[in-house]
Amino acid sequence: MRLLLALLAVLIAAAGTSSAQQQPQQQPPKPAAKPPAAAAKPTAAAAKPGPKSPFTPPAFKITVATEAAFPPFNYLDRKGIPAGFEMELAQEACQRMKAECEFAAFKWDDLIPGLLDKKFDVIMSSMEVTSERRKRMSLSRRYYLSPGAFIATKGAPFDGPPSLLRNKRIGIQKDSTHADWADKSFRRSAQLKRYNTLAEALHALTIDEVDAVFGDKAQLWLWSQKAEGKCCELVGQDIKDNQTLGIGVAAGMRREDVKLRDAFNKALGEMVSDGTYKKINEKYFPFTLN
Repeated sequence: MRLLLALLAVLIAAAGTSSAQQQPQQQPPKPAAKPPAAAAKPTAAAAKPGPKSPFTPPAFKITVATEAAFPPFNYLDRKGIPAGFEMELAQEACQRMKAECEFAAFKWDDLIPGLLDKKFDVIMSSMEVTSERRKRMSLSRRYYLSPGAFIATKGAPFDGPPSLLRNKRIGIQKDSTHADWADKSFRRSAQLKRYNTLAEALHALTIDEVDAVFGDKAQLWLWSQKAEGKCCELVGQDIKDNQTLGIGVAAGMRREDVKLRDAFNKALGEMVSDGTYKKINEKYFPFTLN
């Protein structure tokens, strides 16, 4: 009997073990994965701004345009870059305005349209101030004025007031402001001879066809420095007549660029006051143009 009970217990234990092996064991659920920290928000190192530039940004970024065909006021140097008296004034003004400036050459007839079309920002090209130009754009303060003057053969007895030229032959370029002044001042007291160009009037002086020529002082002086002009020299007093000969040359800008115009005018004023303008002037001419 005991043997039978023991055998029965062994059989029950074996059946329980086989049933437990047939059922798979359940694994505990895994926790949900957390998103990477870098994907949730940028790290402190990535959010930190870069080092600050040690350079102050320019107050203006502008292009200065000129015809580059009127030496020594404006011309192209050997590298094809605009240079001359006006370009040196512009470079100095750019430094004082803390402006980043480029220089470009354009045909004369394209200067004002190009400014208005925003191809560039400033015109510096010996542009006379006129009421018509004032209607189209903003103009800076005058940055040079070449007065009217007379030129005659060296040793001529005219080095004094213009009245010494009464009853003399005076050459002028027709349809010019200088011709207008000569008409107003000498129509009844001198013989005015009109020529198509200033060059023709100056040639007439070299062949004794006239006693003197009246015109723009800078142009007359430049001609006297050439071989054909060595015969002659400036004589008499400078002639300044705002009503007839104009008030001088200014830079052209768009009307809406008020801050640029004010900064440019301020720079020009400083250059005149501290003697910088005079130093630049003396590099090109033996007389003042302001």
